[in-house]
Amino acid sequence: MYFCIKIQSFQTIKKMHLTLYRKLKINHLWSLIIWIFLFFNACEQQSKKEVAIEALDVVIEIDRFDRKFHNAGPEEIPNLKSQYPFLFPQQFEDSIWIKRQKDSLQLLLQTAVEAKYPGLGTMEHNLSDLFKHIKYYFPSTKVPQTIGLINNVDYQSKAIYTDSLLLISLDTYLGKEHELYEGIPNYVRKQMDAAYLTSHVAEKFITSRIQEPDNRTFLSQLIYYGKIEYMKALLLPEVAEAIRLGFSEVELQWTLENQKYIWQYFIEKQFLYSTDPALTQRFLAPAPFSKFYLEIDNETPGRIGIWLGSQIVNAFVSKNPQISLEELLALPALTLFQQSNYKPSR
Repeated sequence: MYFCIKIQSFQTIKKMHLTLYRKLKINHLWSLIIWIFLFFNACEQQSKKEVAIEALDVVIEIDRFDRKFHNAGPEEIPNLKSQYPFLFPQQFEDSIWIKRQKDSLQLLLQTAVEAKYPGLGTMEHNLSDLFKHIKYYFPSTKVPQTIGLINNVDYQSKAIYTDSLLLISLDTYLGKEHELYEGIPNYVRKQMDAAYLTSHVAEKFITSRIQEPDNRTFLSQLIYYGKIEYMKALLLPEVAEAIRLGFSEVELQWTLENQKYIWQYFIEKQFLYSTDPALTQRFLAPAPFSKFYLEIDNETPGRIGIWLGSQIVNAFVSKNPQISLEELLALPALTLFQQSNYKPSR
């Protein structure tokens, strides 16, 4: 009798397991179906958005002021000054500009720019795509008058943006290996390439729209730059993350492989709520590498704090996908950080 009861119990348990298995299998199937639906729905929404962006009537044409200035005769200088008053400070006489036309450095740069950029079709296409995305997210934005010029390789002013004007120093985008850049630090030369131009312009636009943090904590700085990088990803979806960050692919890969240890270092050193201005210089200012004061420093990219800030913002958005861009930008740094639950496991 006992044996029969055990057999019956076994059969009952077997049936229960089979039923549970079937339910789990069905639940798994439904989960898969729901996941596929959400995936394709998101793709469809993304596709619709990109179609809407592409349909916007935005065309950037770069005015070759560099050529106009180079080819102008002395009698044409006054006319150029009236057309481009913002490029000719009033305190300088016409003779100064005529002399500059014949300056050996100016002639050398003009030759290099002509060799590199006989046409600017690719640059114009990329800028047009950027400003289509800008117009989509910020409809009131004006499409700027865009001017290409030569500015004595002033790499701190590669691109200058206002709400109606965009100036591009073509001589600062000749490629990092260009012989004219000899003597410029490698970490600066890395971004003296046309591949980085739209990222530079996007950052100029974003910083004109986003308010700098009121408090001086390092965390506020991280979140500020993280919001900038999040917006750059929206405006430049086709541009590689390394380019947007100003990293090389090798530097980005190192950062991804060591993100857990980077975060541990920042936490153990209690940097997040510190107001020490030295942290800005160590982890946010342009530099050949970040300053952990460890043997690995030479392997790190400069401005690694910007990447860290972007990870925190991305973690928050992944948990709050419905938040609007306006709400995100207005969100206090501490609130965003706490709700992100950022903690790299890799």
